[in-house]
Amino acid sequence: MSAMTAIAAVELRRFLRDRSNIFFVFIFPLMLILLLGSQFGAGSGQARVAISGPGSALAQALTAELKASGIDVTATSADAARTDLSRGRTDVGLFLDDADAEAFDAGKPAELDVVMAPQSSGQAVLQQVRTAVQSVGLERAQLAALTGAGVPGEQARPALDQAVAQVAVPTVEIVDTGGVGQEFRGLGRFDLGASQQLLLFVFLSSLTGAATLIQARRFGVVGRVMSAPVSSGQIVAGQALGRFAIAFVQGGFIMAGTALLFGVDWGSLWLSGLVLVLFCAVSAAAAMMVGSVMDNDSAASGVGVGGGLVLGGLGGCMVPPEFFPETLAAISFLTPHRWAYEALADIQRHEGTLADILPQLAVLAGMAAALLLLGAWLLRRSLNRAL
Repeated sequence: MSAMTAIAAVELRRFLRDRSNIFFVFIFPLMLILLLGSQFGAGSGQARVAISGPGSALAQALTAELKASGIDVTATSADAARTDLSRGRTDVGLFLDDADAEAFDAGKPAELDVVMAPQSSGQAVLQQVRTAVQSVGLERAQLAALTGAGVPGEQARPALDQAVAQVAVPTVEIVDTGGVGQEFRGLGRFDLGASQQLLLFVFLSSLTGAATLIQARRFGVVGRVMSAPVSSGQIVAGQALGRFAIAFVQGGFIMAGTALLFGVDWGSLWLSGLVLVLFCAVSAAAAMMVGSVMDNDSAASGVGVGGGLVLGGLGGCMVPPEFFPETLAAISFLTPHRWAYEALADIQRHEGTLADILPQLAVLAGMAAALLLLGAWLLRRSLNRAL
């Protein structure tokens, strides 16, 4: 193991040995994402309904009616429908069985099992489902009335279709002038909160982790390292790599944890991982600056928490920047969080490619390079003070 990687490994172990960091790095972010998804998770965009059960005439009639209303309908199994409901991937689940299909075919009332997702949009979609069920039932009753009046069965359907075509049905068109609804279209219940908290906690943990760099100088660790055959350049590179490792462990854990526990869709994993790598580099460089210019680890932690929260809020990690006023939205592009947010949004919501997010990646890389050069220079000065 080279001196650089050895220093980085020591920094990562020292950070993880702090028990308070275990909670704030691994437990608290997932708890916050769960809370935000439960309270404010969007079933945004197109309404979604999952239908489970046999491919009967009832299922086909309900599917056609719901799709005619602009609802995204998915035929799936009962277990898959329950999973999608719990993770916010669908708004309402319709559970049909053989008894329902037989009752519908016989022209008798059928009792349908309907489950609504807990997100706020579920109630509105449930009303749409009720309307669709009533429409299917009404159509069945109309056919039964025609056949009961003596119209042959093979003529009842064309006669009903002809009558419906001659009736002008009133329609309501809703125009979204702001485009915000379209921007969040298709997001899962936890997707938005996961990307926001990923950026917030990676940067926050990096800045608060700068305290270990100050402690290394105060406790003479840096002095003992420099007494060994290790150059100052190796120490600076090792510290930078250690800061990056802290940020990447945090970010990688959040991405993996939210994908496994909450079903968060990160889009293209390698593109999302590339955004994470560059954002971790920016966070590591910022942590080096804080750890180099300050000599009190407690004060550095306070500055890290305050600065991380302010920059995170300004960059869209608390309130989506799509809701920012025009001036604040422009200012938010001064933060690395906003550029990383835009890149992740393209990947998650619009299936963005590498070409689509190249501008964001270029800005993050530029920020990382500039802050890293400044942080390395400041760290060299602080190493001289440590001797």
